[in-house]
Amino acid sequence: MSKHKARIDWQRQGKNFDYASYNRNHTWNFENGIKVPASAATQFLGNGDRVDPEEAFVASISSCHMLTFLAICAKKKLIVNSYIDHATGYLSLNEHGKLAITHVTLSPEISWEGDAPAPELLRKLHHLSHQECFIANSVTTRVELADQ
Repeated sequence: MSKHKARIDWQRQGKNFDYASYNRNHTWNFENGIKVPASAATQFLGNGDRVDPEEAFVASISSCHMLTFLAICAKKKLIVNSYIDHATGYLSLNEHGKLAITHVTLSPEISWEGDAPAPELLRKLHHLSHQECFIANSVTTRVELADQ
């Protein structure tokens, strides 16, 4: 088992602390010294110049899927030159009537060394990547691949 840590720092700014005006800006700090400026999503009065948790959630799913996909391809001697994903998460009411990112659509554009794998093999590679992705295995969000 491995541990993964983050420290989240927030500080009140100004006298007022009411819903409409409190500061949503905060910082995600990681053990390697990386700091990520974060805020709430703009629809929840956040700062659009910072990463919001919903975007980070979608990026986390996309990143994990990609890294798993690349590992599988490397083991199968399928050479990937580039992988660009335009992932989209959808915030809506879940089956309990609570707001949640209910599904994420991954839309990867992959460049291969030589010929691309046949469509059926590509579907199998993505399916296996989804099954083995640590993040996908950790959430209830439905993750799907856009039509290629």
